[in-house]
Amino acid sequence: MGENGRAVVLLSGGLDSTTILAIAQAEGLEPHAISFRYGQRHQIELQAASRIAEAAGVANHIVVDIDLRQFGGSALTGDIAVPKNASIDEIGDEIPVTYVPARNTVFLSLALAWAETLRAGSIFIGVNALDYSGYPDCRPEYIDAFEKMANLATRSAVEGTQPIKIRTPLLHLTKAQIIRRGLELGVDYSLTTSCYDPNAVGLACGHCDACLLRLKGFAENGIADPTAYAP
Repeated sequence: MGENGRAVVLLSGGLDSTTILAIAQAEGLEPHAISFRYGQRHQIELQAASRIAEAAGVANHIVVDIDLRQFGGSALTGDIAVPKNASIDEIGDEIPVTYVPARNTVFLSLALAWAETLRAGSIFIGVNALDYSGYPDCRPEYIDAFEKMANLATRSAVEGTQPIKIRTPLLHLTKAQIIRRGLELGVDYSLTTSCYDPNAVGLACGHCDACLLRLKGFAENGIADPTAYAP
């Protein structure tokens, strides 16, 4: 925890990141939200992030521009179709094409720079290793390695004035458990968006991995998903 109670929260506008924002606030921290316009096809999530940050009354919310379309290699940043499935059971075990190469490393590195400037001792990221699409940069060993690197990389950590902790409160929760925790904290999930491939007016597709995992989480809680889905 930072000496001034500040925390940097990676806020995508999705279900998981909105939940970790609520968790940071519940711990009495002062969250500073950071989002990224990285060339993602679902840039509507940035509108959601703005709504969420305003509703939560965060200390400040910044949107960082980086264009990962220059590299491509992902269905989210290049001319590759987003995979669609009829049910959650069809999600495969391989790393999907929606994985964006090194995305969390890029995001966490920029969040680390801001955290050091703010003298914040923690960075919250909504990675999850249970109900997720199998991305390598969502695994516990990756987070542990990044935290170790972060504490070798920053002046504040090396001088011993402010070590950095990478906080992953959702890491070992199912999507249903994440939603339940968020509801306990008063999260309004109608403000969030999860779809990788929304239509022109922002309606969720209902069949990408992100939609299917989200729908499963709400169904397991016995409540309707407040997201608007395309017919």
